[in-house]
Amino acid sequence: MSELFGLFAAALGLAAALAAVSIWAPRVLWLKVGALTITALFVPAVYVAMVELLSRPKPVALERIDAALAEATVLGADLREEEAIFVWLRLPGVEEPRAYVLPWDQGLAEQLHGAQREARERGTEVHARNLFRTGEGRERPMFYAQPQPASPPKQPSPRGGPLVFDSGAPRSTAQGSGSAAR
Repeated sequence: MSELFGLFAAALGLAAALAAVSIWAPRVLWLKVGALTITALFVPAVYVAMVELLSRPKPVALERIDAALAEATVLGADLREEEAIFVWLRLPGVEEPRAYVLPWDQGLAEQLHGAQREARERGTEVHARNLFRTGEGRERPMFYAQPQPASPPKQPSPRGGPLVFDSGAPRSTAQGSGSAAR
């Protein structure tokens, strides 16, 4: 969202520069008025277009700023057969999630669906790899379920050593051995 204001300010600055050139150009008055009118209509049109584009998913092929990212977390997906694959991603280092659209690919759609099912069973997240890498020699995009985290290490015994169970010792002498007397 913060990029919107910078882009709009740049478009406004360019429009103001064009308006200034049209005012000071040695032309007839009706051409100057026409140029100013077009500039006045251009500014709100650019703003409306930018705001409208905020709600649309961006094609992954057009991603330039975050194109170097190798991996992202998939927050949601919509598979539209023979049309497109829509994904909502959390990118590392970016505060808000982003919406993207990939061209339809049956194999990729099946992989995403399987990764969603596997992640639901494991209780983990779905990750995407190589979505933004375009061009020849690039790796194929990939969706996968995040592996389950490793179990925490076992805590050592409060006594410091291993517990020894001596089944042959009488109960009164099995102190500290971890026997059934406890």
